[in-house]
Amino acid sequence: MDATAIDHVNLRIPADGLDAAVGFYRDALGFDVENRDLFESGEKPFFSVRLTPASVIHLRPAEDFEPPAETAFDHVAIEFAHDIDELRDHLEAAGVEIDRRLEPLGATGVAPAVYVTDPFGYTLELKAAPDAD
Repeated sequence: MDATAIDHVNLRIPADGLDAAVGFYRDALGFDVENRDLFESGEKPFFSVRLTPASVIHLRPAEDFEPPAETAFDHVAIEFAHDIDELRDHLEAAGVEIDRRLEPLGATGVAPAVYVTDPFGYTLELKAAPDAD
């Protein structure tokens, strides 16, 4: 079997977390929010954040939400077609605090990355394209 990409990640968020999710993922990071209407009408139990044409994060509001614990979750890595300075400048302009900066090994090699925390406690690794820095 030959996998080609991660299709989606499904993250639970607080039941009242829709506005915070939209504020962070759409307004601060610039991703499109999809299926909000289907979620709000009760047709789907989640809404989605479109990362690329082939990948999304499903955000599933839950009454019994528990923030992620170090023993159960580490991070989601998202690669961008920007250099690390462009990523950092965008985050700072959006008011998103950068937790740390590293040059981790990932699926496409070693590249600079910054780590941020979303409103629900999930860590996101925002990685520059390997040849962008």
